[in-house]
Amino acid sequence: MKRLIQKGLMFGNLFHVESPTLVERYNRALEHLTGKRTALTDFHVDISGYSPEIGDELDDTLYLNHAGVNRQFILLSMEQRTAPLLNTKFSTSRDILKQFFAGNEAQLFALTARDAVAGELVNSVYDISTPARLFDIRRVTVEADTTAGTVRDANKLAGMVDQFRNEPDGWFDDVLIAEMIDLAGKTGDVVRNPVRLNQMSFDQRNFWTAHFGGLYLWQDMEHPAVIAPSGKAGLGELPLEYVFDLRDRNNIAKFFKFNGLVETIVEARGVDAAAILRQKMDFILVDAAADAGADLQGSTRADMRKLARSHSDKLPEEFHALAALVNWAENGGNWPKIDSDHPAYFYTLRAADTPDAALVNMLLAELAPKDIRQLFICHKELFYRTYAGWPETKKAYVADFLEREYQVDKAGARDALFGHEAPMAEPERGGPPPLPDMVARVGPWGAVKRR
Repeated sequence: MKRLIQKGLMFGNLFHVESPTLVERYNRALEHLTGKRTALTDFHVDISGYSPEIGDELDDTLYLNHAGVNRQFILLSMEQRTAPLLNTKFSTSRDILKQFFAGNEAQLFALTARDAVAGELVNSVYDISTPARLFDIRRVTVEADTTAGTVRDANKLAGMVDQFRNEPDGWFDDVLIAEMIDLAGKTGDVVRNPVRLNQMSFDQRNFWTAHFGGLYLWQDMEHPAVIAPSGKAGLGELPLEYVFDLRDRNNIAKFFKFNGLVETIVEARGVDAAAILRQKMDFILVDAAADAGADLQGSTRADMRKLARSHSDKLPEEFHALAALVNWAENGGNWPKIDSDHPAYFYTLRAADTPDAALVNMLLAELAPKDIRQLFICHKELFYRTYAGWPETKKAYVADFLEREYQVDKAGARDALFGHEAPMAEPERGGPPPLPDMVARVGPWGAVKRR
C-alpha cells in the first residue's frame, strides 16, 4: 500500500493536524466522545475526524465508530469537508456529513474558530447483531456541539433573552440577568450573532453497508431487493422477498431494468463510448497479462496492442465482447449479442440519472471488478482489498495509471465517465447514427433473459 500512499491514492487529501492548539482541541473532543486521548503531536484526519495514526496508536480503527454504527465525528476546520471518509461502514455517511457542513457553514466556521465541534450520526440502532436489524435504520439525525457546549448554552441564552423581553418583571429579575451575563461571556452576543446549528435528518433507505460481508439494501424502490455480493448464506430471514448474490446475474439485471437504474454506455449522451470501452478492454488485458507474468511497466497504447496480440489466446470473453462492441460503434460492424449471462454484460452499463446513481455505480464496480478505474472511484474499500492481492507488476501499472489519468483531474474524469447531460429535443446534424429499432424497443442487448 506504500505505493498508493506515496501517489496520493490512499489516505490522500486528509487534513493535517499539527498545531498544539488544534491537537489540544482534538484531545478535548476525543475525551468528550470516547474518554480517550492521543499522545501524538501531529496526525491526519478524514472528514469525520478519524485519524489512521491514532487508530494505530489506540489499536482501534473504530474508535469513533463503535460497533460500526452511529458514527461520531470531530470537526476542527472546515477544510475537512473535502477529505475522504475512511473505514466506511455505510455508503451514506460521507454525503450526510458534507450536507451537514454545507447547511451550517457559517455557524461551523464561527464555532471552530474557538473550539472543536463534536457530534454523532444518530439512528435508532445501536448494534447490528443480525442483518434484519439493518432494516430498522430509517433516518439518520446529526447531533453536534462544541466540547464546551456552546450551542447548548446559546440556545439556553436565547430562551432567557426571550423571557427577559416578554415577561413584565424581566427587568427586575436579578437572577435571570446574572445568568444571562454569565452565559453571554461563554457564547457571545446570540441576538446579533446567533449560534445555532440546523437540526438535520436524512432518510436512509437505499444504501450499502460493510456489515455482513457487504450488503446493498434497496428498499425505496418499486421493486425492492437486497443484493449480497459475498453470498446469501447466513443472512437469515429478511423483510424483503428478493435477495440476490453475484451468481444471480439475470435477476440483478432485471432488478436494474425494472427500476430504471442503469443505461448502456453506448446509449449515454455526452460520452465517448468507444474510448471508455477501449479503456475497459485495456484493464481486462492488464489483468490477463499480469496473470501471465508480462512486464507492464511504462506500457504505451502500442504496447497494449502488442500485448493483446501476444496474449490473444489468454484473453477472456469480456475483452472480445467489448472489442466487438467498439467495432460496432466505430466501424458499423455486426451488433454483438451480450445478454445478462455474458461475463461482459455489466461492463457495458453505467448508472442512469437517478438519486441513487452513486450506489448503482458502486454495485456495478463489484459486478465488473476488472475495470480498476471504476472500482477505485466508486468502491475504494473493495479496491484496496483487491489491490493487496495483485502481483507487483499489476500494482505498479494500476497505481501509475490512476496517478496519470485520474489524479490530475478527478472531477473531469468522474464527469466523463458517470455524468449526465440533459436530453436534446432534436439530434444534432452530423451526430452519431440512431440506435437500431430493436435497441429502442428492448434495450441494446435484447430482452433480459428469463429463466
